[in-house]
Order: sequence, then C-alpha cells, then structure tokens
Amino acid sequence: GRDLVRYDIESGVQQVLVPAHAFIPPGESQPLSVDDFEFSQDESRILIYTNSRRVWRLKTRGDYWVLDITSRELKKLGGDAAPSTLMFAQFSPDGRHVAFVHNNNIFVQDLRTLEVIGLTSDGSEEVINGTFDWVYEEELGLHRGYEWSPDGKAIAYWQIDTSDVRRFYLINNTEGLYASITPIPYPKTGEMNSAARIGVVFVDGGDTRWLNIPGDPRNHYLAKMAWVPDTMDLWIQQFNRLQNVNRVWLARHMGVDLYNIWEETDPAWVENRNPARWIRQGTETLWLSERDGWRHVYRHSLNDSEPRRITHGNFDVLDIESIDETGGWLYFSASPDNPTQRYLYRIPLDGGSPERLSPSDQPGTHTYRIVPGARWALHTYSQFHKPPVSQWVRLPEHDTIRVWRDNEKLIKNVSALKQPSTEFFRIDIPASSGLSGADVRTRTSSTDLADTVDTVPESETVALDGWCIRPPDFDPTKKYPVIFHVYGEPAGQTVLDRWRGRTGLWHWMLAQQGYVVVSVDNRGTPAPRGRAWRKIAYRQIGILTTADQAAAVRELVKQWDWMDADRVGIWGWSGGGSMTLNAMFQYPDLYRAGMSIAPVPNQRFYDTIYQERYMGLPDDNSEGYRLGSPVTHAHQLKGDLLVIHGTGDDNCHYQGTEALINELIAHNKVFSMMAYPNRSHSISEGVGTSKHLFTLLTRFLHQHLPRENE
Repeated sequence: GRDLVRYDIESGVQQVLVPAHAFIPPGESQPLSVDDFEFSQDESRILIYTNSRRVWRLKTRGDYWVLDITSRELKKLGGDAAPSTLMFAQFSPDGRHVAFVHNNNIFVQDLRTLEVIGLTSDGSEEVINGTFDWVYEEELGLHRGYEWSPDGKAIAYWQIDTSDVRRFYLINNTEGLYASITPIPYPKTGEMNSAARIGVVFVDGGDTRWLNIPGDPRNHYLAKMAWVPDTMDLWIQQFNRLQNVNRVWLARHMGVDLYNIWEETDPAWVENRNPARWIRQGTETLWLSERDGWRHVYRHSLNDSEPRRITHGNFDVLDIESIDETGGWLYFSASPDNPTQRYLYRIPLDGGSPERLSPSDQPGTHTYRIVPGARWALHTYSQFHKPPVSQWVRLPEHDTIRVWRDNEKLIKNVSALKQPSTEFFRIDIPASSGLSGADVRTRTSSTDLADTVDTVPESETVALDGWCIRPPDFDPTKKYPVIFHVYGEPAGQTVLDRWRGRTGLWHWMLAQQGYVVVSVDNRGTPAPRGRAWRKIAYRQIGILTTADQAAAVRELVKQWDWMDADRVGIWGWSGGGSMTLNAMFQYPDLYRAGMSIAPVPNQRFYDTIYQERYMGLPDDNSEGYRLGSPVTHAHQLKGDLLVIHGTGDDNCHYQGTEALINELIAHNKVFSMMAYPNRSHSISEGVGTSKHLFTLLTRFLHQHLPRENE
C-alpha cells in the first residue's frame, strides 16, 4: 500500500502521518486502495474514498471509511449498504458525523455509535436528493448536492424531480447474449426539464422546509447554493431558462421566503462563473461580470445591490484564484496582451493597479493552486512546445522553494524527438463574415443583433488567433497539405500557448510525416478578448463560427505560398466534430477531407442547458437551429469524410450520427464511418481503443489528404 505523508512546503521535510498498514481493514490482509481522502476540520480523522465506480464522466459512487489518526481505528460507513453505492460523503463541521447520498437519499452517520439516520426517504429513480441528474452535472458542473450548515445542525440540499423528462436509451450490445438498456432522463432542446428545488432539514430529524423560490422550477435552473459564513442564511443563484438573467436570492435565518439581493443580466447569456467567494465575514462576495464589456471583478454587499468594480481596463479577468483578506489582496488570472496565454496577477481588494506575479521571462501558460492565505502556491508552467513543470513558489515574490514535479522523463523523451517548428500567428478576416443575409435573419425581432453584440462596419476586419506546426524539414518552396484542428464553440479554446499532451504529440507526428497542422479560434470561443468577441456568436453557432473558420482558410491560402489549396483537411471532436461537418458541408470546395469525432449533427438533439444558452429556444430561433445544424447541409458534401462515434456516448448521442448517415445516404453521398461499440464520449474504454482510434485517423489522412509523392 501507500503511506499518507505530510509534506512541509517551506522546509521540504516529509513525515509519515499514517503508515500504509493502517489502511488495512479489520480481518483483511491488503490495505484500501485510496481514490481520495479528506481530513476532518480538526485533522483528527480522515474520510477515505475507495472502490469507486464511474457515473457519467466521473467516479462518484464508491465506499467510504473513516480512520482515526491517533487510535488507527478504521470504520466502514454506510451500514448495510451494498458495495460501491455511497456518494459524496462529507464530514460535519465538528467532525462528529458524516453525511452521504445513497439511492438518491441523504443520510447522516454518527461516527461514535455508527448509527445511520435517513434525512430523506422519497428518493427514487425519478426523485434525486443530494445529487443531480445528467444535465445539471454536465452543463452546470454540479455534483454533491447538499451543504452542511456552519453549526452542523442542518443540511441544505437540492432535490431534482426528473418525472416528465423524456428518457434517452443507451443500448449496450456487447456485454451479454442480449442487449441491455440504460435509460437517462435527458432533456433535449425545447423539451421538458427536471424540476429543481432547495430545502433544509435538521440532522436530528423532522420534515424538510422547502424554500419559496419564485418561478416555474422546470424553466429555471438553481445553479449555486451556499450558506453565508457563521449564519443560518442561504445564498442561492437562479438562472432563467434562457440563462440571460441570474437572480441572487437570500433566505435569512432558516426562513423559507427569499429576498432578491441583485441580478446579473445580459442580452445574450450570463456566464455561470460565480461560486460563493466571501469577504468581510460573509457580508460581501466577489463577483465576475461582463457588464462593462470586459469580465471584471466586483464587490457585492449582501445589504446593497449596487456592485463596486475593483479591476479596470480593456482586458478580461479569467478567474479569481485566491483571496488574502488579511493582507488585503485579490489574486486573479489574466492575459491582457495575449489571449493565448495565462498569468497570475494581484490587486488590492479595494481596487488599484494590478501587479503581475508570473515571471516576465516565461511566456506561456501559468496555473496555480494557491494555499489559503496566499503565502505559497503550487505553480505549473508550460508552453506549446514545452511539457509542464510544477514547483512550489512563495507569493507574492514568486520565489521558487523547490521543484515538485520536474517531468524529467517526458522532457527527455520530447527533446529526443525530431521536433517540428511551431509558431503562433494572427490572421485578419472580414469582420462581417457570417453576419449578413440569411445569417442575420436567424435572429428574431425580439433579439436584435445590436442589442446582443458590438457590431462593426463591413469594411473592417477582425484578427483571429492561430497556431501552426510545420514539418522539421519544412521547405517553403514546396506545397504542403494542411490539416486544421478545430473546436470553435463557446465551451473551448484551442489556440493556447500550453502543452497539448496526447493530441499535441499526435499533431507533431503528423508534421514529421509531412503535414502542416493549424488551429484557429473563431469568434465565439471563450478567449479573453472581451464580451463582444464571445457573445457575437449568440444564436449563430454553426453559422458565424463556421464562416469565420472558412474565411481564415481563404486568407491563409493567400498568404502562405506553400499551402496547397487542393489539400486542406479539418478534424475535431465533440463541438469540433460538429464544426468539421459544417465546414465540409457548408464550404465543400474549400476542404478536401474531414474527420468528425462524436459530433452533434442536429442541434435539436442536444441538451437544453448548453444548446439553449447559446442558441435560444428552438421555437424562437428555428432558422438558427436549422442553418447551424450540419445535417441541414449534408447534401452538399464533396470531399472525403470520416465520421467516428461511440455507440454508448451519453453526451453527444450516437442517434445524431445515425440521423446524419440517413441524410447522406438519401443524397447518395460516399463517406466513411467507424462506430466504437459501447464507448462513451471520450472513446477511451476497452483494450487498445485509443491506439486504434488515432491509427484510424492517421491512415485516413494518408489515403485522402496525401503527402508529397503519394
């Protein structure tokens, strides 16, 4: 087994806090395989998570044990619950109890007597207490659906009612003589959502007190909930279905009535980026808002609805990294001069001039896990061509205390490769790309373009960021095939100056084989380039975004004499798979070959929270949904297309690819496809799957986007 080691950041001294043999359960010979652990507040006990099983994306169901550090007593939690059926266990603030979710009900267990008390009893396949359904987890990032009150006497929790939500069925044909079926309550665009509500129950028993939250619970989302520090007040964020209004509510002193303390609105959508960040003993929160055209940090008082901005300037705050209230500092990540990079800054909590802390001689991407109090941080640095290195640094000086992970083996292996050349660039395209004619008509009269984004004259241009990987022996007098890697939706940015891992190494291999690999971020991606950049794609996903990509290809062909316009390819995964299809279908004379992995060929087939956030409701933007969906344009396919999908994809359903296949067949279009049986959205399950997938992609390129002399 493994020891649990306490590591002193400053001195580097390591001390075995719990030896491996202490993790051996009574009557067993092998220690627990620890998947995760958590200390009680006084650090006298450890909550151990083991034997975990995957639920959708993450391993969130397993077994829990409690270890007393002093006595070494090890106790299994959950009473007579079956193995691997407990979820999201958490110590009470005083460390005397543990709460957990089992079979969609919330339980509390006394750590002294091991008595288990059920706090809810109505959990079922349709009613979920203390955790979430598929769409809340996937699109709002919510997992544990309950919170202990500061005094440990009560628990506030979400209840999700999935009745009336239509089920989507995943069919597994590969693990038995007969197929098995997994039903998922999955609300597709325009369909019925789950109903969410929040209640409070006392640990010693009694009925739940449900909060009087205004609005139809099936047409609103309860995206955040937290206890105000040292109070019995609850702080709740509620989005409307379009997600262009975020109302912040306060329930005082365990009351069921709510008080609206402020609202965040946007003509397009409001970002869900504001967990509770308390200052001044819970009387104020720090809040990210784009209300002035850039994402900045504001201070909100619970007693005053008017926010006060503390960061200023024409740049976006990427995220709040830490708060040092004692010293009076706010730490945040930003990149004012280069949207492909990431740096750490700090600013006084009362406002002032930001101070960059990341070293000025290290361009690229810096990420930080900052210790409470902001004295130390685990700092990880990488560049597009340099693997990450992690080190402990002292803040604010950014002095290196010691290297934590030097990644020596990877760096040595990478340095031994015949490396391609890499560069970042900007390309100007017409700013009116995708914003004229039928494209603009996808906006209804109730959502005018001018109300949503900052428009520009047609004569102006907009610069798109990109990167380029060229072969090691690149010769500008020759002609090269170019493959574009694309994502292009509001959920991701591909043009980042950071290590790209497996996909980046595969791109290097393609360059070694004679390809040029390029990626360009179109407007609408979440780059730190201002609100107008991000929100201009509202109601035009797959329309404006695809037009920007095509415009970039045309401009690059003009500028790069070595780029063979007859050998242009494109590939992407998920949203990038959809973009690949749209590029191949909407601009069939531009792209010779495309590889689309796990796409959404019809936007109507995707979930409510994601697709409606960026496209509006289908009834209000039917033309936008139609024109933005690849299946609409499938009849225009000319090039060579490969479509890849896992049949067990719970996210972007294989159903969409089947519908696309039918459309291509109806128009007698020749294409290739690969279905990976029972694989999820990551197409990673099963022996040899990843190797098979990337081998398939490589061979397809060799065949349909030939290199020189092929």
